[in-house]
Amino acid sequence: MMSRLAITSLLAAAAAGCATQQQAQTGGAPISKEERLRITNQSPFDVAVCKTQAAPLSQPANQGILVGALLAARPQVMECLVDPKNRGTAETTRLVVKTTVNDQGGSHVISGDNLTPEGIACVQKLVDTRVPLTPLAKGAAPVESESTFIHEAGNSPSVRFGLNPGSDFSGNVRLAQAQWCDCYTGYETKAPPTLRANIDLKKTAATAADISFDPAGTPEGDQLAACLKGKMMAVPAKLEVDELKFPYRFVHFNSHATEPAADLTPELRLLQLDLVRNQRSANAAIAFGNRANAAEAYDAIVAKYQKTKDWKLIDELKSKCKSLVDSAQGWVDSIEAQRQVDQSTVDLARELKAKDAAWGELEAKTQEIIAATQQDLDTAKQRLAADQGACPKETTEAAPKKKK
Repeated sequence: MMSRLAITSLLAAAAAGCATQQQAQTGGAPISKEERLRITNQSPFDVAVCKTQAAPLSQPANQGILVGALLAARPQVMECLVDPKNRGTAETTRLVVKTTVNDQGGSHVISGDNLTPEGIACVQKLVDTRVPLTPLAKGAAPVESESTFIHEAGNSPSVRFGLNPGSDFSGNVRLAQAQWCDCYTGYETKAPPTLRANIDLKKTAATAADISFDPAGTPEGDQLAACLKGKMMAVPAKLEVDELKFPYRFVHFNSHATEPAADLTPELRLLQLDLVRNQRSANAAIAFGNRANAAEAYDAIVAKYQKTKDWKLIDELKSKCKSLVDSAQGWVDSIEAQRQVDQSTVDLARELKAKDAAWGELEAKTQEIIAATQQDLDTAKQRLAADQGACPKETTEAAPKKKK
């Protein structure tokens, strides 16, 4: 069931009507005069992009590990697609990463629709770096996985140039945010606050003439604003009229957050929770793969013991079985963390439904997701109990059991 993974957002789609911030940036559609005057390109930034180093993956690679590792890279992959040079003119971009590993090595092959050569190169470099592949054991069966990412220019964070000077400046700011990660130090486990900057561009200045931020309400928020202001003052600006003033709204998400995003509106909190769930799903897939590797290692030592009856192997049997139980516990914990996000989402959907009945559909769909997650959790707990029962006991009369 892990051979294909469509990395899409049910909740983002459901909330799009309430939380879309990019409606004027759709593909090659005609642009009205009103849209040309509107300041755009102020889409949210996921600070998880700043986590450039992925956690080491257990070896050998299996389907669960590959699927999870690619899903964990979603913030960085989607950031590649923010830049217009990486996308074609269509509104929807479909990106596919097909991964193959065998005893000769491994490769990630990038394909899809509406991708430019620059876009393919951006994702290729990213996945090669974040998901390095090493050869499997000689004669081992090849492992394959396929992950699909969908980017919608109208809903996904994206930049489009050529609308007006204010939008172009905003686009340059948004693209530069991935290089401003030093500003986001301290936000590893939570989403930074939403901030409002007041921009003053002048024809005579090559950068912003002045930038001021509204008070953030907290010392750390004001510190973030000060850091962002310093970065923004270096962003190039080009203006044909004498002066242009407009606000820039920094909306921040964090896929790796473990703390609630109380600063966000309920609609944006749904999107934040959806991003977190993607990462929890990635953790669960990797944990499933880790448990599979631990089971294989334990089976190997059991088979050796059953063949030789060498009681000197008991310590190794215990060690390998402990690793198996620990990995099974990790699998249970990761699914439980995913279920907690699902529950937070349905609670928020109910809050929104109380104000607008249209959110009832999201509540129902999220309840279905919770039910499926609970089934996965029950399965993982059963496997954990079976793994615990397979371990050799502290008596020389107990024989180890092979674990599948």
